[in-house]
Amino acid sequence: MHTLSVKTPRRECFVDITREVARAVEGTDAVLCTVFVPHTTAGVTINENADPDVAADLLAHLAELVPRNGRYRHAEGNSDAHVKATLVGSSVQVPVAGGRLVLGTWQGIYLAEFDGPRTRKVHVVAHHG
Repeated sequence: MHTLSVKTPRRECFVDITREVARAVEGTDAVLCTVFVPHTTAGVTINENADPDVAADLLAHLAELVPRNGRYRHAEGNSDAHVKATLVGSSVQVPVAGGRLVLGTWQGIYLAEFDGPRTRKVHVVAHHG
């Protein structure tokens, strides 16, 4: 297992971690890679990495779906972050061939931050066939 340390600059943002994940499996004989975020107010997802407006649109629509000041029972003031992290999910899997991630042309792997800025851990596990 390889653990990345990712600093997030804002309360909510998407940080492209594709290159760091690719380096973690580069040159291995892995056939599958799991990317896991061990946090309850952050997630990981795969989406378009060619146009930054996609990430901005995702954040904007998640904010509409899950408002920051909704009617929550959790008293810490970050309930919306917990809900958004649940919607996005805490892990993704990517095929690996020849020591390289097998992603689509426009795909990238993102750490989704909903309660930053923070330093987050991202675990990358290479599965061998």
